[in-house]
Amino acid sequence: MVDWRERIEINPDVMTGKPIIRGTRLTVDLVIELLAEGWTVDQIIAEYPGVSSEDVAGCLAYASAVIKEEKVFPAHAV
Repeated sequence: MVDWRERIEINPDVMTGKPIIRGTRLTVDLVIELLAEGWTVDQIIAEYPGVSSEDVAGCLAYASAVIKEEKVFPAHAV
């Protein structure tokens, strides 16, 4: 399993602090959006030189970690 901390960085001076693939300006949310739209990892790598399959896996691992920490409170019907 990829440790997202090795692939993803958050720097307030780059992309207004959005999580990005380290050394790029490619945001995690864009990678997740591309995957959700049906792009393959190979297509992302071809379109964004310098990005690796491990970087894409790091984006998914980051998203998973964030979702796991999310607190959900059920809404009660009124």
